[in-house]
Amino acid sequence: MKKTGLFITFEGIEGCGKTTQMNLLSDYLKKEGVSVFKTREPGGTKIGEKIREILLNPDNKKMSKETEMLLYGASRTQHIEEIIKPALKSGKIALCDRYADSTLAYQGFGRNMDVSFIKKACPLSLGTIQPDLTILLDLDVKAGLERIKNRKGGNDRIEKEKIAFHNRVRKGYLKLAKASRGRIKIVKADKKIDEIQKEIKDIVIRKLCGKE
Repeated sequence: MKKTGLFITFEGIEGCGKTTQMNLLSDYLKKEGVSVFKTREPGGTKIGEKIREILLNPDNKKMSKETEMLLYGASRTQHIEEIIKPALKSGKIALCDRYADSTLAYQGFGRNMDVSFIKKACPLSLGTIQPDLTILLDLDVKAGLERIKNRKGGNDRIEKEKIAFHNRVRKGYLKLAKASRGRIKIVKADKKIDEIQKEIKDIVIRKLCGKE
């Protein structure tokens, strides 16, 4: 099994279980002797976490979609330079809870922004490093929102969006996956946690062994 730098991201709608699955994969890889680093977006750095607070605060109801996109981009740019690049350079496997595909799915499809505009006009919002592998946990929107409705601390600004928004996000993710089948692997998230994890492990092991 390859044990040097690899960038793996986890994507999906609210309540899909990506954080749980990323943590389980991290534990497994560490037991196998692989050097792993976990991080998240927005956030991952002190600056990024402050931006995260602004982005997800339900009180910021008047935030424009352009401001939202640029704030995600600012967090990502700092994250790449401060955390992701050094981790990959040192040979670690970086596991990231959300990355650039979230910007396209949420701000592009969810907010009805022109995806081609985001790609051309705001490349920094999409990051300067592309993941080697992306795990897309796909789940019915109603099921996902049901999972998070009683989340401790309440729901954040994005989670509180109307169901139509979340449906657009899911459809956007599936379109992105169709366009990047080599990188984005869809895993159905309506199964038991251990069944989902087994499928993810199989995908990652194939990647680490150079079979993908």
